[in-house]
Amino acid sequence: MTPDASTSAEHYDRLLAEHYTWMLGGDVHEVADRQAALLAELGLAGTESDTAIDLGCGSGAQTLALIRLGFAPVIAVDTSRRLLDELISYVRGAEAVRAVHGDIRTVLPEVAEPGTVAAVVCMGDTLPHLPSKADVPVLLGHINRALVPGGHLVLTYRDLTAELRGTDRFIPVRSSDDRLLTCFLEYRDEDTVIVHDLLHTRTNGTWQQHTSSYPKLRLGSSWLVEQCRAAGLDVHHDVADSRGMRTLHTVKP
Repeated sequence: MTPDASTSAEHYDRLLAEHYTWMLGGDVHEVADRQAALLAELGLAGTESDTAIDLGCGSGAQTLALIRLGFAPVIAVDTSRRLLDELISYVRGAEAVRAVHGDIRTVLPEVAEPGTVAAVVCMGDTLPHLPSKADVPVLLGHINRALVPGGHLVLTYRDLTAELRGTDRFIPVRSSDDRLLTCFLEYRDEDTVIVHDLLHTRTNGTWQQHTSSYPKLRLGSSWLVEQCRAAGLDVHHDVADSRGMRTLHTVKP
């Protein structure tokens, strides 16, 4: 890790949590509508007795989507208390959501008995935030044990294995009248890329720059598919959208 790089949790607390919903477009309910449509297309539908878990829930777009699809309760897990508080502010009927401040690597055995969860989602590029590739098969094992037979796992993530060069490493995230976010990718080794986020905010006509860095895993799509199969999950859907975000849908036999 470069000397100025923090963990992903520290990075969000330091910089991104305050601006997370703005990064998504500014309206978490619009994002939830799109996520609900995606999950429904993949065949996810719940009842009031079907538990779902949202790993790396952020400000709640996936959690709200799962509620709209009928799952209850939805256990929403994140390392950011600020984002969990924001999520709760969007929920009508707090009993529908259980917010958990915790580490997605260890939380599943703590919050769910084996074979009791109808759906697990880990979306929005959360999976590459894990500290090590070795954490991925361990997490998938926890997910498989938690799921009921026929239970769903949906992952969305960016495959960063193809190295960008030169100015292609500067990626605009979003801009508005008072905020501008750009990230710069620094490829450290075959498993890790350091993401440098450069945020500019304008107050009273004056622009200020805020910076922070953190490591992300370079997870190849074929490697992740094999890890899911090794964990005992059947792969039903694996595709990238026009923005480069991959969606991987698996089902427990």
